[in-house]
Amino acid sequence: MDTKVALLDCAEAALRERGYDGFSYADLAEAVGIRKASIHHHFPTKADLGLALIERYSHTFFAKLDEIAVRNPTGGARLKGYIAACRSALDEGRKLCLCIALCTGRDGLSPPVLVKLDAFHVTVANWLTEAFAAGAADGSIILVTDPVAEAHACLAQMEGAQLIARAAVDVGRFDSATAALSERLL
Repeated sequence: MDTKVALLDCAEAALRERGYDGFSYADLAEAVGIRKASIHHHFPTKADLGLALIERYSHTFFAKLDEIAVRNPTGGARLKGYIAACRSALDEGRKLCLCIALCTGRDGLSPPVLVKLDAFHVTVANWLTEAFAAGAADGSIILVTDPVAEAHACLAQMEGAQLIARAAVDVGRFDSATAALSERLL
């Protein structure tokens, strides 16, 4: 495996489990089996590493959203796929979605990472808006009045559900928090 990829993989796992401030270059060096100075060759600063992480995660997550949209013809089915993806990111309550983990350590993030984090949320909210609009049009989501408002509420609900599930290390908390929304999906 390429050293840069190994570093990104280790850093992502650490960030999703312990937060942005919960790991150091020394931790990564030990996990990957290289000298700490070697990490600086790939990522001169932790801000550079954070930017690479969110760019990679965004690319992967957006590809997953595209796949969900292609595989699911109705808005309700797309939303079910999104909820499943958010649940899966929890790893049974041991981890958070990378972007949620970044949000919890917002004060330590560089401006470029904050810009990418905001862009991530905007893109997901736009995707959700399209899913809610499709669900309203095809009748697969019950009681959609405003797709934009629904999208923002859904995004907040998924992120909050992940946080409470992670705090309790209990994915059942995520299921409970998302049950009312899931019941609206046909």
